[in-house]
Amino acid sequence: MKTTLITLLLLSAATNGLAQTRQQQTLSTWQFSRDSTLWHPVSVPHDWAISGPFDKQWDLQTVAIVQNGEKEKTEKTGRSGALPWIGRGYYATSLTVGDLSGRRATLEFDGAMAEPVVYVNGQRAGSWAYGYTPFRVDITPYLHAGDNTLAVSLHNQPESSRWYP
Repeated sequence: MKTTLITLLLLSAATNGLAQTRQQQTLSTWQFSRDSTLWHPVSVPHDWAISGPFDKQWDLQTVAIVQNGEKEKTEKTGRSGALPWIGRGYYATSLTVGDLSGRRATLEFDGAMAEPVVYVNGQRAGSWAYGYTPFRVDITPYLHAGDNTLAVSLHNQPESSRWYP
């Protein structure tokens, strides 16, 4: 019994010594553009709609609200606060890495609304079909030692969300 316990302890210590260390870096400073030409610095999390311009046309709808007893369709606004959230947006940042031999690099997103496509050094590295859920992209094959460019393209389509994204 004593020999078995000592063997297990030694085996446990040996495997712990082989464990790789995990490094984590938060990429909070990005550049943002609505048309991929005019860029400005932002910190994430970021919401491009809050900078306006605000216009009721962004959330205008003609509906009859049955729950209110309406029988005729009328114009309604206010569903999204007239925020201009529909369309495309682009984020970019840089990442400097050393030798990655035997290691992996993964980008973890808490959410990116909507339909994010992730690029590393101009190559499509991954995508996600949703906006409200976390996702990961393994970017190891696209990185090289030195400076790398990370970019995320987003596409918020009309009526793509039940709520203002």
